[in-house]
Amino acid sequence: MEIILLERVENLGQMGDLVTVKPGYARNFLLPKGKAIRATAANREKFDAERAQLEADNLAKKGEAEKVAAKMEGLSVTLIRAASEMGQLYGSASSRDIAIATTEAGYTITKTQVDLNNAIKTLGLFPVRVVLHPEVAVEITINIARSADEAAEQTRLGRAIISDIAEREREEAAAAAAEAATRVAAQDDEDMTGGDDAPVEEAPAEEAVAEEAPAEEAAAEEQAED
Repeated sequence: MEIILLERVENLGQMGDLVTVKPGYARNFLLPKGKAIRATAANREKFDAERAQLEADNLAKKGEAEKVAAKMEGLSVTLIRAASEMGQLYGSASSRDIAIATTEAGYTITKTQVDLNNAIKTLGLFPVRVVLHPEVAVEITINIARSADEAAEQTRLGRAIISDIAEREREEAAAAAAEAATRVAAQDDEDMTGGDDAPVEEAPAEEAVAEEAPAEEAAAEEQAED
């Protein structure tokens, strides 16, 4: 389907561009969102007549968005979530959650302005892009923690606090493995030296020889008497 863009669309074109897209993309997104119109003869004529005003309106909106972006620069938004000791969330943090938290922080946005491909499912600090205008975006930080204190600690560290827990668990696992290896080595040494201390089993054989000697002497005496 051939359409006329009414604003800049990422990876597609600028305002006024005549582009061809898949019908589903146009009908389900571009047209209902007011980002484009069908490229009919009547619409082309209408766009040309209104282009100057559309561009002026767009420029004004862009300027306002840039002001908001400047204020949002460096913004960190905290989401408190329940999670396991390994940092896995019991649920997730979606673009809707981020939009609500950002709005509560004083910057009104909708979930469609949050550029998030997949919901966040772990604790930590996450850079998220917020689109304020087709030509203006700002990156904010989403701090997901189990408590306000944990969120503050993550901010101080500049990374997920759960990484400290994971590192500690790795160190404990390595120490346990080293201890186990030491025990195995000690057991092997004990098994090797244990053979030298074992009692000699030849004693019974000597006793047997000693018992045979009197028996042979008795037999010789009987033969002599005969």
